[in-house]
Amino acid sequence: MHEILWKSIRDDLEKNIDRSRFETWVAPLSVSSNSDATKLILCAPNQFICDFLSTNYKDSFLSISKKLSLSVNEVDFKVENNLVAQIHEQEIQVATNTSSSPQKNLYPLLNKRFSFDSFIVGSGNEFAKSAALAVAEAPGKTKFNPLLFYGGVGLGKTHLLQAIGNFILSLGKNYKVSYVTSEEFYLEFIDAIKTNTTKKFTEKYRTSDILLVDDLQFFAGKESTQEEFFYVFNTLYQNGKQLVLTSDLPPSALQGLQDRLVSRFQWGLCIDIQPPNLETRVAILKKKAEEDSLNIPETVLYYIAEHVSSNIRELEGVVIRLLAYASITKTDITIDLVTSVLKKSYDKGNSRISIEEVIEKVANYYKVPINNIREKNRRKEVAICRQIAMYITKSITNHSLKTIGLNFGGRDHSTVIHAVQTTEKLKKTDETLLRDINYIISMLKN
Repeated sequence: MHEILWKSIRDDLEKNIDRSRFETWVAPLSVSSNSDATKLILCAPNQFICDFLSTNYKDSFLSISKKLSLSVNEVDFKVENNLVAQIHEQEIQVATNTSSSPQKNLYPLLNKRFSFDSFIVGSGNEFAKSAALAVAEAPGKTKFNPLLFYGGVGLGKTHLLQAIGNFILSLGKNYKVSYVTSEEFYLEFIDAIKTNTTKKFTEKYRTSDILLVDDLQFFAGKESTQEEFFYVFNTLYQNGKQLVLTSDLPPSALQGLQDRLVSRFQWGLCIDIQPPNLETRVAILKKKAEEDSLNIPETVLYYIAEHVSSNIRELEGVVIRLLAYASITKTDITIDLVTSVLKKSYDKGNSRISIEEVIEKVANYYKVPINNIREKNRRKEVAICRQIAMYITKSITNHSLKTIGLNFGGRDHSTVIHAVQTTEKLKKTDETLLRDINYIISMLKN
């Protein structure tokens, strides 16, 4: 009986979801012998697929089941014992073929929340999501190698990076996925030198099928680590393995990195992820509210989206703070509450202004290309604009000197200090400069 029901559900899903999703999530399923008249239990090849389906597709499965069978009122997913045994055998096989532990090979430290389905698509990230999905479906077999995402903080680079890893692991093809931040890579490398285990460290990354590296900019100035990563990169690339990287800045603007590394980062596809537009911000807020079971009026969502525009992380942070305030004060979520939360959230009242917005306003005011301000351009008029932008960023936001420097072409914090001091001194004698700065700040605040 349930076999017939499941076939009907499969047919319905195949017509209503795209082919790649169907093949990935639905095709591997089978009906469990433990199913009964009221409960349909479906077997998946691994726990990851079970968790993903429970989170993202359970309601759809149940809705279709109820349409086809009046008696079914519950749908569940599980890993059947023989499938668990198969996975265990695969892990043992991988362990005998590599020097790293099977747990790290098959299941790196990836956040399961970071999936393609939970990624909200807008005009600023649509191309990035499409490229990420193409790589996830055929790692090492596209022209997107390496694939590099760059953009400001909190725009979804890490989400896409880990979504690729989670998707590939869900395919169950024994791919060895390695995920690491550049800082973790650096610390592991230093530890390997101290403990005389560099061979094991090297083998761990050079035997990866897919290497995901977050925050490349933190390799800056670490010459020995860059040297090691250079050889890891070359080995994987020459063997047709997939590399996916993220950075706050485009490769050409990354300072403190070897030219040969920067050159290799540009071999494949580099994609700029832009801050979300108003519609995308509203969609992100709706998704977050649904996840946290929050009933937030549409007018409130639009108000938040209009007043928080810098990045996704900040948007989600506002929702979390709203939940806390509403719970503590036992009040409804209204625009007045949102105004109060936003006001209390920023010490200076202006930290919602992003570094990207400051750079854009300064560049537009002085009619200088935005990229010139970030990159290694030493023309006098560009250098002055850069110093003014650094000064304004330090004056009206809470960003640290290090963060400001990284967003201006990976520069050192001492460069930011010099820019602030120079601009402060010039303001005292140059009335035109003082007027320009005040005007730009007023535009940003408004």
